[in-house]
Amino acid sequence: MVKVFLAEDEFLIRNGIKNSIEWEKEGYQFVGEASDGELALPMVLKEKPDILITDIRMPFMSGLELSSLVKKELPDIKIVILSGYDEFEYAKDAIHIGVARYLLKPVSSAKLLETLGEIAGQILQEQKEKELKDEYLREMRENEELKKMKFFGELVSGNISLADAIAKGKTFNMNLSAQVYKIILFKIHNPACQGSLSDSFIEAYEEIENTAGSLPYVYSFQRGADGWAFLLVSDALEEMEAREERFIKAIVNVTCRYPEIEYFGGSGTSVLRLRELGNSFHNADCAFASRFTKEMNQIASYPGSTMHQNIENFDCNSFAELEQTHNVINKFLNNGTLEEVGSFVNACFQEIPEKQFQSTIMRQYIIMNIYISVMSFCEKILASTGSCTDQDTRAADDEAMKQAVLTAESVSDIKVYIGHLLGRALEIRNAASGRRYSDIIKTAIDQIERTYMSDNISLNTVAANVGMSPSYFSSIFSREMGMTFTEYLTKMRMEKAEELLACSSMKTSEIGYKVGYKDPHYFSYIFKKMLGCSPKKYRSDRKGEDK
Repeated sequence: MVKVFLAEDEFLIRNGIKNSIEWEKEGYQFVGEASDGELALPMVLKEKPDILITDIRMPFMSGLELSSLVKKELPDIKIVILSGYDEFEYAKDAIHIGVARYLLKPVSSAKLLETLGEIAGQILQEQKEKELKDEYLREMRENEELKKMKFFGELVSGNISLADAIAKGKTFNMNLSAQVYKIILFKIHNPACQGSLSDSFIEAYEEIENTAGSLPYVYSFQRGADGWAFLLVSDALEEMEAREERFIKAIVNVTCRYPEIEYFGGSGTSVLRLRELGNSFHNADCAFASRFTKEMNQIASYPGSTMHQNIENFDCNSFAELEQTHNVINKFLNNGTLEEVGSFVNACFQEIPEKQFQSTIMRQYIIMNIYISVMSFCEKILASTGSCTDQDTRAADDEAMKQAVLTAESVSDIKVYIGHLLGRALEIRNAASGRRYSDIIKTAIDQIERTYMSDNISLNTVAANVGMSPSYFSSIFSREMGMTFTEYLTKMRMEKAEELLACSSMKTSEIGYKVGYKDPHYFSYIFKKMLGCSPKKYRSDRKGEDK
């Protein structure tokens, strides 16, 4: 209901207004009263009414003074001035402040109700317009993030010309006309909360985004479960080094304020041309993949040296001892993705001294050691699901391993075999446990299916339900589903609307309301945008087909 507050110094008039109207019956909520402006001000700011009714002359603080102060804090509030003085100067001051109505005393309850009704109608219309605007802005923000992700793919793949890249960058408020470019990949993780996100993770995620957004030379791209890709630009190599140092220090300082959060980053090499950005990304990706072989809480730089470590006396050659291979392989198989296999293999082999591959026995040992680790992992996964490897498949795996042991003569041969082996293991894991974040996406989709007709459903409410920040949830949903949250919700609503148009006699406005659109004009606009025709035409065309 529309909330009303009353400030009037004359007790009889204040009581008369308060008691002569059945507020709730008329659609209003009477939230408070005060005998002067000084008492009214803190109460109004606390209750945030939609309408303030105030006498123009009161002790301690006049109605005009009160109105002026309230308008500064609550610009959308509507103010009704009551006055026994029919003077033009008061009216001029009231207009300047932005008072909605100026009524002369004595005012009847009927006249006051009529005035309040007009104002309430205006308030409700403004609220409806604001909701539509907010919905539109949410949709635009989601679409912009998805477009940015695609744009980043174009930049690092080189599938866009320099002129197009600069022009497209401007649409995202990115100035890509620079002399030096660098990619930094960065991810945070809370090891104590597997499968869910803690409040501290969400806070840290949002704070890192805000920190990156505050630096004019840093452009961020969300990568969902893989964190962020940050593009740094500068006009000189020395300046790039300084900017990288400042940026890394800023985001590491944010993360360090959350002791339970771990982080890892990969810094690529600086490149002098935008079309060479793919090289910087490739190098950053290789450095980023070393998170599987190195300690957390550091930024690794290509080709494997580290900087900004938080771990004292960390041995960056810790993987050189081959007996640790099993732990590293298991860590990757539990947390890695198919897309990361190549980078992971490269990261692993960077840690093994080249001389070890010169021995045939050592090459064979490496292959067999990794094979045993992978097969052990697969057997454990299958056992947990009540499945087992059939004999033919196991025999084929054993034969492939023997062939690899006998024929692998170079590091590249071993990499190909290990990559294939890890890929198969991840496919088994994914088949057994489903896609990453499948439970989160399923929960979100279940909520959408249950509440798609509610005007309260939004990216924020669904993200809160699955325990994620809206921006993080949005990037994961887009990545997993291939469309934004808003696109998915709209698609479901339109499918339900199509069913009702074809199979019911409900009016189109009723159908719009039924599927979550309180404004019939907005429903018709979205329907036509999605299906290419109005709801009425869709219904008439379907009836024609039925005949």
